[in-house]
Amino acid sequence: MVLLPNVYCSEMLLVSSSNIGRQLCPRSTVLLACHSQSVVAISGRKSSSTPDVPSERQRLVILGSGWGSYSVLKYIDKSKYDVQVVSARNHFLFTPLLCSTTVGTLEFRSIVEPVRGMGFRQSNHFHLAEAVDVNMETSTVKCQSLVKEDIVYDLKYDKLVIGVGALPSTFNTPGVEKYAFFLKELTDARKIRQRILNNFELAFEPGVSPAEAKRLMHIVIVGGGPTGVEFGAEFYDFVYQDMCKLYRDKDSWVKVTLIESNKILGSFEPRLQRWAEKQIKSREGYSITKDIVTAVGEDHVVLGDGSTIKCGLVVWSTGLAPRQFTKDFQVQKNRSGQIVTDAHLRVLDAPSDTVYAIGDCADIQGNSLPCTAQVAEREGQYVAQSLNADPSLAKPFKFTSMGMLAYVGGFKAVTDTPAAKFSGITSWFLWRSAYLTRLGSWRLRLQVPMDWSKTMMFGRDTSYF
Repeated sequence: MVLLPNVYCSEMLLVSSSNIGRQLCPRSTVLLACHSQSVVAISGRKSSSTPDVPSERQRLVILGSGWGSYSVLKYIDKSKYDVQVVSARNHFLFTPLLCSTTVGTLEFRSIVEPVRGMGFRQSNHFHLAEAVDVNMETSTVKCQSLVKEDIVYDLKYDKLVIGVGALPSTFNTPGVEKYAFFLKELTDARKIRQRILNNFELAFEPGVSPAEAKRLMHIVIVGGGPTGVEFGAEFYDFVYQDMCKLYRDKDSWVKVTLIESNKILGSFEPRLQRWAEKQIKSREGYSITKDIVTAVGEDHVVLGDGSTIKCGLVVWSTGLAPRQFTKDFQVQKNRSGQIVTDAHLRVLDAPSDTVYAIGDCADIQGNSLPCTAQVAEREGQYVAQSLNADPSLAKPFKFTSMGMLAYVGGFKAVTDTPAAKFSGITSWFLWRSAYLTRLGSWRLRLQVPMDWSKTMMFGRDTSYF
């Protein structure tokens, strides 16, 4: 999606209070990894206590493992801080390439980097848990294990960084939670992939009518931002490059409808918006509908004008909403429910230089920034560098966008940077190059090109599992 080197519309799930984490973690026995200094109390049906051990390092607790939190973890001086990470997932997810995993262009493990091993001095500094409360008077974070739910405990902190991200906003549209698919996590991408393959296989089953087969092969994408456009682009590549060979005779039945109430890629320059829209509309079976969705059913969506579109899959990609942790955190919020910070990214109602908030869950007073990966990463780097030095001497945070990129399919993309604005295959090459250089490790920088090469030579893997 968007980024140069990495702008991706919010999609940064910096999680500590994520409900998604519940789907990722087995409900089985867990070794509760808590540093002896950091665990001050355990509550619930199970409890334990650990004596305090003197340390020269301050205790830094980071909530989340998305772009902002991962950036703090990457740049913080671990010789100065005893770092504790609380997150509902034990990996960092490179969200700009998440759409590519839905159709098999990339493998799922090619865009994740484990949080453990990020320069920790010990192996017990990561907590597969969600933060449920913060007590700023006692400087503790209440955590609930996601491996065994009856384990609840407090972590002591000297410094706290909140980077829990945000959830997709449904705008209270009926049926979205039950029938639509979001695209924020690997679990979401896997569900979409399974539904696509299941629908295609079902369309070829004996006894399935042509009308039902066409419904199964009709995909509706709600939201014309970078995520929606890039998912449609990846699906187009799958149909054009693979489906025409693997699902012959019925590949012409595939249809994609992109629903956007305003303009697609609204944050891009108008000329690039028009070019991208023209590319999408020129494809057989692809269309753009300018309307809103008022309801989502099991096999259809209802538009604002009352009309109904039959479909086999709805991908919902519109807006952000605060997580439950953010809602419950008793500090100043803006109209969108984000935590308000000062120009140094410090929470307004918190003790000075103690609690910071970054990424999609936060908003700078008087300087609202877009919810993108690029913003979250820069904020995380700024906080880490401030803590490494003297926070009281840090200059206010300033953000300058490096630009945006979006893939539109067919080896074409759009580039919108301060230096240049262009589109086409050159932009696609820049899109891939930019993402490749921003991957978190050399393992991923080798693995992703290998996946791209395999896709080019052998096509996408359509195994159903």
